[in-house]
Amino acid sequence: MSAAEPEAAALADNPESWPVDRTSEVYRGAKTSTVVDWVRMPAAGGGHETVPRERLEHPGAVAALALDDRDRVLMVHQYRHAVRHRLWELPAGVRDEEGEPPVRTAQRELAEEAGYRAERWYELADFFPSPGFSSERIQVFLGRGLHPLAASEVSFVREHEEADLAAAWVPLAEAEAAVLAGRVHNGATVIGVLAAASAARGGFAALRPAPAAD
Repeated sequence: MSAAEPEAAALADNPESWPVDRTSEVYRGAKTSTVVDWVRMPAAGGGHETVPRERLEHPGAVAALALDDRDRVLMVHQYRHAVRHRLWELPAGVRDEEGEPPVRTAQRELAEEAGYRAERWYELADFFPSPGFSSERIQVFLGRGLHPLAASEVSFVREHEEADLAAAWVPLAEAEAAVLAGRVHNGATVIGVLAAASAARGGFAALRPAPAAD
């Protein structure tokens, strides 16, 4: 296989779907399911063969990077049982509300987990964290023009892991340094912080406004 050098404008992922002969569901949980697709793929000697590929069906998630006028990031410290760690993260959540626009989910998570709202929202990052086996897509939004919410404006009841989370304001430069030093491990947070730090060096001029949630 030889590697070609793509034109800068052509460096973009594109949708593609190979033929699937059959699919079987092997597990269904509250928010995700695991299926096996039998996919027709190129064979080593030419032609095609059908091979199984496990796939985690995931509704997707969003994260909100709230940045105040002192260039501090609002982060939460939360226990994550699957990895047996308490992680520093951006407010985030699964897209489990039918038909809810991604930026609206980000706004809701910022309010529920941190008690803030933002006047302006921008698209910061958009990625597949584990494309080899999962359909999960995570979108990170930058929120500016922050205002604290009154207790009466937050109807969400925090329980379980969220009942124990703590919030902190972290200078963006310190958050970037923590990521580069390997002290922060949540994927959306790592990507969001690095993207925000890069955007900040250009005065945030390259960011796209997020589509209106209404």
